Amino acid sequence: MTTDTTGTAARDGEPRRGGPADSPFVRACRREEGPHTPVWFMRQAGRSLPEYREIRANVGMLESCRRPDLVAEITLQPVRRHRVDAAILFSDIVVPVAAAGIELDIVAGTGPVVAEPVRTLDDVERIRPITVEDVSYVDEAVRLLVAELGDTPLIGFAGAPFTLASYLVEGGPSRTHAKTKALMYGDPQLWHALCTRLAEVTVAFLRVQADAGVSAVQLFDSWAGALSESDYRRYVLPHSAKVLAGLADAGIPRIHFGVGTAELLGAMGEAGADVVGVDWRTPLDVATRRIGADKAVQGNLDPAVLLAPWPVVEAEVRRIVAEGRAAPGHVFNLGHGVLPETDPDVLTRVVALVHEVSAR
Repeated sequence: MTTDTTGTAARDGEPRRGGPADSPFVRACRREEGPHTPVWFMRQAGRSLPEYREIRANVGMLESCRRPDLVAEITLQPVRRHRVDAAILFSDIVVPVAAAGIELDIVAGTGPVVAEPVRTLDDVERIRPITVEDVSYVDEAVRLLVAELGDTPLIGFAGAPFTLASYLVEGGPSRTHAKTKALMYGDPQLWHALCTRLAEVTVAFLRVQADAGVSAVQLFDSWAGALSESDYRRYVLPHSAKVLAGLADAGIPRIHFGVGTAELLGAMGEAGADVVGVDWRTPLDVATRRIGADKAVQGNLDPAVLLAPWPVVEAEVRRIVAEGRAAPGHVFNLGHGVLPETDPDVLTRVVALVHEVSAR
């Protein structure tokens, strides 16, 4: 018996039905009919779970991402608790950048902080190519998880070149992305050199995950919404497209997500993903018209709604499931990550409700 990169068991070279590749999640990503609308949550493995806070006590974020046993346990926690339709690898978007030689730390309450922000071509040259040996802990964690998850698919992920570049140029998180835009507008040659290098690192990082057995990947371009459509097309789209094209032969669905991207959805759909994530600002039926009928959508409950009384949550969940029917495939998710103050029991109830109202 052999196993392909989606985890579907095969005998004598013939894939069998079942396994992650035939799961409701992967079927929705491929715009195929399934038993119900699948559900997972961005940041489902995180600070909303008491078991997560307990296991992460006194362990730094980067160290957590580099310990396969810890990564596996944290990734599995929301699957056990919420019965979500997919797990997402516990990691951070700066993990491959750190592996590529950039000195940084993930500071609690702040986020990634870069010791020497990128300013010159010499700084870009410090970002070296990565191999599977550089992120062997990710390879090991994925293999552990694929074996443990069985028929539940595992989603790999990485940060998109623009969002990674923003952290590297700003030196940390930014509300305005002023330094990033100044470099982008003021020195396009340096900008494209930086994003080209980051795209190469990102493709390599995602290939490690694909080769280890993830069933899908998500490319996070969290800060792309800070740009106009024309700037996105000129400065960002070619590099995101390069990453997504680099996974085209992996045989797994590719998801592309950003925040505040209502005006960019059409362009993001052109980047080459199979699924486009939509934040809570744009109804899914409207988003589908912008993206096109050849893409599935993912989203898009406002994370803050989960803090409201249950009747409000239920009404919003039902609305989003109904709007998602306009798309050729719909993966229910939030419009961004789970807020730390979210009651985990509400997430569990949302999963059950989505499954109930979307049963086919």
